[in-house]
Amino acid sequence: MSGQREAVFPTRQSLGMMKSKLKGAQTGHDLLKRKSEALTKRFREITRRIDEAKRKMGRVMQIASFALAEVTYAAGSDISYQIIESVKSARFRVRTRQENVSGVFLPQFESFQEEGSNDFGLTGLGKGGQQVQRCRETYARAVETLVELASLQTAFVILDEVIKVVNRRVNAIEHVIIPRTENTIKYINAELDEMDREEFYRLKKVSGKKERDAAAADAERAKESRRGSDKENEGQRTNDVLGEQNDEDVIF
Repeated sequence: MSGQREAVFPTRQSLGMMKSKLKGAQTGHDLLKRKSEALTKRFREITRRIDEAKRKMGRVMQIASFALAEVTYAAGSDISYQIIESVKSARFRVRTRQENVSGVFLPQFESFQEEGSNDFGLTGLGKGGQQVQRCRETYARAVETLVELASLQTAFVILDEVIKVVNRRVNAIEHVIIPRTENTIKYINAELDEMDREEFYRLKKVSGKKERDAAAADAERAKESRRGSDKENEGQRTNDVLGEQNDEDVIF
């Protein structure tokens, strides 16, 4: 891309426009570069948190599986029917909000539990009630971890796409727009310098011609002046020959 330039007419106005464009491109490149760095920093942080959330999710699901096995062993295999009958509405809910990171809005999911009657109050009353409550708390933590992981994964995907777009723009400005604008500025400067040299040479030739014409005119005037002087002298000599003169007496 180093040899490309824009098709412009080499004038002072075009040079000013190209310089303004180059300054704007450099400013935009710096801003996009800082934005890319900020997004990359946040992307790495989210990647680290996703790794931690996945490890936590594995441990919590392992504990939840053991807790469910304890419930099945203590309360029997028909506990699911009792739970379905006792639960009237979902108490575990998720709300969303947005976080602005360098102009990019990332969705954030937050889990919360609504206050209400204890639907599990009578579940496992005959046997296994303690195991049921412990299993419920364990799965609640698992759902919270799952919501956190879903939030991080969504932000990860969005940031990945945005960083690719920003980096493409940065590379386009750095490797295409700025070099092409600089080549255009160099071309305009070279053409303007060539025009200045041509104008200087033309003025020099015109000045030389004027000097030669002035010298020729001076020579012509001097020649005319000499001709006038010669005519005056000749007229004076003619008057001396033909005019009245006192000749000296000649004695024989």
